[in-house]
Amino acid sequence: MDTEFADVIDHDVTTITCVCGNTVSQQGLIQANSQGIPVHNDGNTPVPEGLAAWPEDEDLYTLCPSCGRVYHDAVIEETGTAPVALRVEVTAGPIAEAIRVHWDLNT
Repeated sequence: MDTEFADVIDHDVTTITCVCGNTVSQQGLIQANSQGIPVHNDGNTPVPEGLAAWPEDEDLYTLCPSCGRVYHDAVIEETGTAPVALRVEVTAGPIAEAIRVHWDLNT
């Protein structure tokens, strides 16, 4: 299987255009851990159930909640390319629940 690549500008993870067309300004992209689970980034509050803790090593990924493609931020920042690292199921199960919790906290 060929690796899919998202578009990215100047090694900047905030400029990703997912393979499916989603961007930060459309349906949003979410910071996640290496399993694609959205992470909690407010160090002043406990991690809500369903979300993952912010990785201690700050090894972050970017999840597209529309299609489930996950991109490794370190690869993007280092190479300026955005290969799909993995895909997760976003319509059911723990990832879907974590996405819901993430959006509930951010609205």
